[in-house]
Amino acid sequence: MLFDHIGRGGMAEIYLAEAETDLGGRRLVVIKEVLPAFADNGDFSEMLVSEAKLASQLSHANVVKVEYLGRENGSLYIAMEYVEGLDLREVLRRCARRKIALPIEFSLRIVIEALKGLSFAHRARDDEGQHLGVVHRDVSPSNVLLSFEGEVKLCDFGIARANLVACELSEEAILGKAGYMSPEQARGDALDARADVFAAGIILWELLAGRRLYKAAEGESLLQVARRAERPALEPRGLLDEERLHAIIARALAPERDDRYATAAALLQDLEDYAASARMVASPLRFGDWLLEHFGSEVLPLRRARALVHKALARGPAAV
Repeated sequence: MLFDHIGRGGMAEIYLAEAETDLGGRRLVVIKEVLPAFADNGDFSEMLVSEAKLASQLSHANVVKVEYLGRENGSLYIAMEYVEGLDLREVLRRCARRKIALPIEFSLRIVIEALKGLSFAHRARDDEGQHLGVVHRDVSPSNVLLSFEGEVKLCDFGIARANLVACELSEEAILGKAGYMSPEQARGDALDARADVFAAGIILWELLAGRRLYKAAEGESLLQVARRAERPALEPRGLLDEERLHAIIARALAPERDDRYATAAALLQDLEDYAASARMVASPLRFGDWLLEHFGSEVLPLRRARALVHKALARGPAAV
């Protein structure tokens, strides 16, 4: 049962809903109801169904679980795991608004946990041992979810590929994703896992720099900037063994794929090793406490209101 409209993306209306478990329990899920212009497009629907089936096979602590894909009354929708918290884009916006710095140790933790999800997805196989060939294609702050328990989860596996085959998808929407594209994706080349590695590298660069990597000059598009993939040098911040961290980022952001980390697992290993040696390993508990301390008062009242609705639904309709 849908009970709260919580947003709208480029291809779907997003709702909070209540679902019943096989054992009769109830839990919250997120429903993405595909907009009619996309749902009625045969190519888009076929691609979305195919990709959602792949994504539903991904079960990992750092991946938002796809629960169900279906049609009802002509609407195409996806049910996904609900994560109580904020996405990274919103956290960074709130930090900027309140002039709060995101600690480096938490920045490293966010990217490390996201890489764990990517590494799992890239290596995933089906029940028969066949490689699924999953590539996210849209690793960006809006798809990195941060829970108040300190969890980090990647969402929307498969959605990006479906977006790109929708005839109605505007050029403006595509350009909106260009800020985290690898040069090969910006050129329209065939993609592999190294495109996701590059996107994760952009996120890490921006968390350290405190600004966007790609900036379009007057008269050019962000897509053109992404094709060039120029990387300004990071300013020193006095971190322990900082040159090592900058070298890791430089390799993740190598314009040529063959010069880049071949896998998310390889980048993850180097980043974990650096965090450990630099004594910047942050626990989920500390990270969750930090999120609650700075943003809990803004978000928790809404969470409590949703919890009351959830409990009311569980009790059933009121007697007349």
